[in-house]
Amino acid sequence: MILLALQDIRKSFGTHEVLKRVSFTLQERERMGLVGVNGSGKSTLMKIIAGEETADEGSVNLQKGLRIGYLAQQGELSGQETVQEVVERVFDPLVRMEEEMRSLENEMALHGSDEAALKRLGSRYDALTREFERQNGYGWRSRVTGVLKGLKLWDTREMETSRLSGGERTRLCLGRMLLSEPDLLLLDEPTNHLDLKSIAWLENFLNDYKGAVLVISHDRYFLDHVCGRMAELILGTVETYTGNYTEYVAKRAEVYEVRMKAWELQQQEIARQEAVIAMYRRFNREKSLRLARSREKRLEKIERLEKPQEEGTVRFRFDTRRQTGEDVLQAEGLEKAFGQRILFRDVKMHLRAGDRVALIGDNGTGKTTLLRCLTGEEKPDGGRIRWGTGVDIGYYDQHQAGLHENKTVLDEVWDRFPRMEQYEVRGALGLFLFTGDDVFAPVSTLSGGEKGRVALTELMLRKDNVLLLDEPTNHLDMDSREVLEDALEDYPGTILAVSHDRYFINRFAEKVFVLEEGGIREYLGNYDSYFEKVSRDAEPDAETAGMTRTALDREKRRSREETQRLKEKKEQLKRAEEAIAKAEREAAELEAVLADPETYRDPAAAAEKTKQYNRLKETIDALYAEWETISE
Repeated sequence: MILLALQDIRKSFGTHEVLKRVSFTLQERERMGLVGVNGSGKSTLMKIIAGEETADEGSVNLQKGLRIGYLAQQGELSGQETVQEVVERVFDPLVRMEEEMRSLENEMALHGSDEAALKRLGSRYDALTREFERQNGYGWRSRVTGVLKGLKLWDTREMETSRLSGGERTRLCLGRMLLSEPDLLLLDEPTNHLDLKSIAWLENFLNDYKGAVLVISHDRYFLDHVCGRMAELILGTVETYTGNYTEYVAKRAEVYEVRMKAWELQQQEIARQEAVIAMYRRFNREKSLRLARSREKRLEKIERLEKPQEEGTVRFRFDTRRQTGEDVLQAEGLEKAFGQRILFRDVKMHLRAGDRVALIGDNGTGKTTLLRCLTGEEKPDGGRIRWGTGVDIGYYDQHQAGLHENKTVLDEVWDRFPRMEQYEVRGALGLFLFTGDDVFAPVSTLSGGEKGRVALTELMLRKDNVLLLDEPTNHLDMDSREVLEDALEDYPGTILAVSHDRYFINRFAEKVFVLEEGGIREYLGNYDSYFEKVSRDAEPDAETAGMTRTALDREKRRSREETQRLKEKKEQLKRAEEAIAKAEREAAELEAVLADPETYRDPAAAAEKTKQYNRLKETIDALYAEWETISE
């Protein structure tokens, strides 16, 4: 049964037409993902469905009595209630029903000998009991507990809402809406402010949900696991596809190719017909002119296909200026606390050349702080950080704090690379969709996604061989995320990236580091293999489970190289120690000779022995220095 039907929705803001002829339907229990580039009108369309915006034209048809849950509709929290009181208020009707049932039980006990009263009270009690059970009245408290724990609000359940952070308030409103169980859930970026465990919980919750779901999300992994249908807003219209996000991407590419081929064939036919018409007219005879007019009429009746268009996407690649040594980073015993709050301690980390590592962990474990410690922007409270030889560090800050708000986009990039010509800087910015007068826009006026693209432009131009990335996919639309993944796939350097984007992690990572208060746990493979291991409550495989063949071959090669390097190092140490022992024996023999008074009867021989001894001492000092270098 159709719950929602949109027909020819149009919406403009001034002269900018955001939505044009948007039409689609949503069925009962259907889960549809709504995607499109930033600024394509997804949130505007969601608000029109929820009734918060009105369409300029078209109609929104809802099933009679349909109850809609929209996160932005939840309103402001009073600030005086506790977290638990807020979510429990959803069940006030059940609480009142239970209170009436207890009251009826007391009344029936008082009227034990009045059959008429007992019949009347019993009838009401039976009806209430059946309704109470139908609404799961005996299980609502456990549902509240499950939602609070799933959204990481259990530890704050006794806290007044006025003391919550912005992210906690958003999660609380989401939890309250989920517990209210509307017929249609409208979710605009529901995974924001959730850590990976909470997102996985939300996926399971929505998969078991009895109502329909329309969700806007940049989390492609989430869309893959929740949605069975996708709707793409492109150039003001909607195209729908059956399947999850991955299936939609493949089908969209196929549809685009078919449409482009059909358009190209039609253009070829039109050009051929126009050439024939032109030839007939050159003959300038009555018959040829008649044939020309006939063909022109047929050509006018052809329904012209529109050339398929795609929204602009960034296109770039990362490169390096030089190679690093095999050991890129060695960190031991790192710890960091703010006051009494310990973020992490005893963190040990070893990155080798070419490693591709995702750093994950619960919110508040200090992932960003750890990256800032590695870059030197924060000072750890303890531990040691050693970067290898030839390391050039490129850092992507998710908040783009390094950008200068008072500069234009062009000056922001050009001032960092003054040796480049203006056309070179503009060319680089063009790869990130800053064209024409866009480059003269002040940085302060840019959206989060646009600032992210400026930061990526600078990172691309630096050509560093080690990339530390803090949530690099935040604010990027899906197409841009995929281009970023393609660029990182071809990157020859080393990557350590903090991310909640599991699709992104699956694309680039060959190892997963999980940051906890007591240190880091390492897992080989991408996010899926990590999740499989923790779901089985198994210890991480110490060898190769979950790795791709390429990653496995690379890890085996590194293992062989490491074994060979340790073997050579051991042999070098042995040779150095033998050389030191031999030189010290010779020095001891010369010391005995020089200590003998008879040596000085021949002054020339004594002088030569002294020179030999001094040269030998220098050799011994050099051998010890070599031994220290090898043993490091």
